[in-house]
Amino acid sequence: MRLRDVVCAMKKPAIGPRGQIVPSHPLRGKSVLITGGAQRIGRAIALAMAEAGADVAITFLNSKGAAQKTVVEIAGYGVRSLALQCDIRDETSILAAIKEVVREFGGIDVLVNNAAIYETVEIDQITPEQWDDLFATNSRGPFLFSRACAPELLKRNGRIINLGSLGGMRPWTSHAHYCASKAALHLQTQILAKAWAPEIALNCVAPGMIDLHSKDKKPSAFMRKLAAKTPMQRNGTAADVVAAALFFASAPHFITGQILFVDGGLALM
Repeated sequence: MRLRDVVCAMKKPAIGPRGQIVPSHPLRGKSVLITGGAQRIGRAIALAMAEAGADVAITFLNSKGAAQKTVVEIAGYGVRSLALQCDIRDETSILAAIKEVVREFGGIDVLVNNAAIYETVEIDQITPEQWDDLFATNSRGPFLFSRACAPELLKRNGRIINLGSLGGMRPWTSHAHYCASKAALHLQTQILAKAWAPEIALNCVAPGMIDLHSKDKKPSAFMRKLAAKTPMQRNGTAADVVAAALFFASAPHFITGQILFVDGGLALM
């Protein structure tokens, strides 16, 4: 499924179980904050949330140009958009970003903890600084953002969506610090879901191998090998992750503490 397919599907009136028309903009009137939303999967989620009717704020660290382009695209859906520079490793920076979103949008309904670092390093080559930086970004950052947003989300029966990883349950030896940081995020999802119930629904989307290359670029031998190994016989796309994030953004509030693997069945192998 491509992002365009998700968008087109959302434009068509959906029919509910009793024949009623389901609103085509399930997030209209909601405000969404997405960390690391300037590029790649974060950008795709931001555009889909805007298409669903939400006002969308994104954070970025160094990708100012990309963030400016993304907020223009978000605004093209007729919603409010906002881009804020924020270092998710710094609590002061986090608090400042959240304050600005609340000032501009009036509150926060959905937080998407997307910003993360991924790198390949053999175990004997990982430095303490690399280990600490991955945990500061991939685990501590989402915790600090979630905790700082919690007062707003508690008021509005809000939602938090974490972006985990198949690596959070698989022992990939060439990504030890990454896998450990995502495993911590998965457990954090369940801890905070329990702590903040029933007001906040908190879930995690955990992608497997996601191919973000353009259609005209031939997949690498590694990507082709993984696609052949995956039960669904392909690698994932940004649209697959977007669909899962949209589900948690508008699913019954009763669904919480769940980790949804978007991996085409790769975890089964």
